[in-house]
Amino acid sequence: MIIDVNSENFSEILEKSYDNVVVIDFWAPWCGPCRALKPILEKLSGEFGFILAKVNTDENPDIAQEFGVHGIPDVRIIKDGKVVDKFVGALPESQVRKIISKYVKSPADKVIEEANMLILAGNREGAYDLYKRAISEYPDNKKLILEAAKFFIKLNKLEDAENLLNKIKEYDKEYFTQAQALKEFIELKKECENTNLQTELDKMFAQASCYAVEENYEEALKLFLEIVKKDRNYKNDGARKAMVSIFTLLGESNPLTKEYRKKLAMWLY
Repeated sequence: MIIDVNSENFSEILEKSYDNVVVIDFWAPWCGPCRALKPILEKLSGEFGFILAKVNTDENPDIAQEFGVHGIPDVRIIKDGKVVDKFVGALPESQVRKIISKYVKSPADKVIEEANMLILAGNREGAYDLYKRAISEYPDNKKLILEAAKFFIKLNKLEDAENLLNKIKEYDKEYFTQAQALKEFIELKKECENTNLQTELDKMFAQASCYAVEENYEEALKLFLEIVKKDRNYKNDGARKAMVSIFTLLGESNPLTKEYRKKLAMWLY
């Protein structure tokens, strides 16, 4: 729901924040960054279902003054009548999504939660069917695509996973590196199931790949690092590439990423 706000209906909009999250967008017609942010907020309003309250600061300086707005675009998130978060400037969609998702869940987020509950209950087939339906309903939701692909890899539905990951293009900057890392995991899944193991390094790589697919990342990183030490060129630098893929999926702030990136760098350089 998108509402143009003025002094007459502003208090009514604040009342709505007790039933639904209200995102107030302070903007003006002459503001270029406001125009850049506008379609992002409108898209996310449709996706998450929050109320987008648009305040033209030229026409409603009293409301802007009440909120202490000094620069635009200025966005305030209102819940239960109070400002719970804010940001200034035309942030990229990924950052806006991350901020808003702290206060309201999108239908796709709810699907991911429901799928995780089904998986914990041992109903993997139910989770698979749920993801397939959700992808057809929300085909552009990159977070949903990544979560579904991770699960499909575990189920050994590798073609399904790869088809999903191909939907994420290089211009989807936040998600592309994760998609590429998951494509690497598809190859690791194949290595895990490889029965043609002729050398000790073959066996080590297959075991490390199994650890990675099972999300036993510490053991996977430990074993991949041993392979790098023994033969950097094995499988075209495959062990190092596998480690980098794990770092990408875990994130730079993860303790394992910090520990093993340092160990890898010490060995390589």
